[in-house]
Amino acid sequence: MNKFFINKLSIISFIFIPIIFLWHPNWVGFLGVQPYWPLFWLLPWSMINGPVNGLIFGLFLGLILDSLTLDNNFTQIPGLIFCGFLFGRIKFHSNTFVGHFRYGLICSLGSFLCGTLYFLQILFRNFSDSNYSIFVPGIKNILAEVFLTGFFAPFVCSHLLRIFKSSRKTS
Repeated sequence: MNKFFINKLSIISFIFIPIIFLWHPNWVGFLGVQPYWPLFWLLPWSMINGPVNGLIFGLFLGLILDSLTLDNNFTQIPGLIFCGFLFGRIKFHSNTFVGHFRYGLICSLGSFLCGTLYFLQILFRNFSDSNYSIFVPGIKNILAEVFLTGFFAPFVCSHLLRIFKSSRKTS
């Protein structure tokens, strides 16, 4: 029974993404914005399993998170698919110190891409309103999300990568 949980730890941890996404802990936020939680799981998973699996699980993450949100007009799927594929093409680095900072930089880039794609959907949907006061809060939210995701990524991604590698070796 214990070996089953160790072998399936990466898939079991996948279940916690929607829980954390809905929990939305305030003590982790900055300027009312949270880090982009799905990227913390998607980066190590895609690095280990490759770009095709990263693309597929990016699609699954997007479908799950879109089904949880109340507003069905906008989707997170394109950003997560693109990040899953992009993260899968990244190779491991032997220097752990550089690797930790690299996780933060990569997740910051992914958060920027996902946030920008989501913001562009909002802009195209509301383009006829020609209300440009939406730019400032939208850009503030994207930059705060990029900062938080890049700040927490070295801590979370390095631990998840270690867990995913160990569960893959035991199977």
